[in-house]
Amino acid sequence: MTLIARFYSAVDTAKDDGGYVVRLDGKPVRTPLRRLMALPTEKLADAVAAEWLAQEDVLDPVTMPLTRLAYAAIDTVCDHRKRVVSEILGYGQSDLLCYRAEAPAALVARENDAWNPLLDWAAERFGARLKTGTGIAFVAQPAESQAAFARAVEARDDFTLAALHGAVSLTGSLVLGLALVEGRLAAEEAFALSCLDETFQNEAWGKDAEAEARSARLAKELAATALFLNVGRP
Repeated sequence: MTLIARFYSAVDTAKDDGGYVVRLDGKPVRTPLRRLMALPTEKLADAVAAEWLAQEDVLDPVTMPLTRLAYAAIDTVCDHRKRVVSEILGYGQSDLLCYRAEAPAALVARENDAWNPLLDWAAERFGARLKTGTGIAFVAQPAESQAAFARAVEARDDFTLAALHGAVSLTGSLVLGLALVEGRLAAEEAFALSCLDETFQNEAWGKDAEAEARSARLAKELAATALFLNVGRP
């Protein structure tokens, strides 16, 4: 990936007709498709501005997750909303929380204790009751549950959809993604639940440095997604 040299000195925010904008040397930031990056709240604009201010000699997109999510909301979700919704709902058809271990008994119990309350919450909150199974065989979910999830997802605004897409991709679970969006779970809780099996294996066999580094990176990304949600709500 080619990094762009930092080309600005000052970063600030301003109110615009379309929302709040981040300005670089007085000029508002635009998305890769050259659209105005208009943000829904002043707090989100301030958080995005902080990312731009923190850049040093070059702009590193890896260190700018809030900016990337804003770009996704404005450029991707806006133009491809149906595709994004479909991708999100795909996680509900094969949700991580529905695939359980057959053994050992300690892992089975841990999955039940940690994941069942979230499935119960999804059934109560959205009317989406999911089936579970063991092993890797596909578990077909009720059509009415998928329809309920569709209603819950389609109702979200573009910025929330961008964050939800990121959350379900990071956790492998639509239930966990919606729990994060709804404030049912904090980012740390959602990530820990998504890594329950790996954590159990690490406890039994020890940690792998490479896997740990990847896990830390994903956890940080999910935390940024949660921040994007929290400060982006009007």
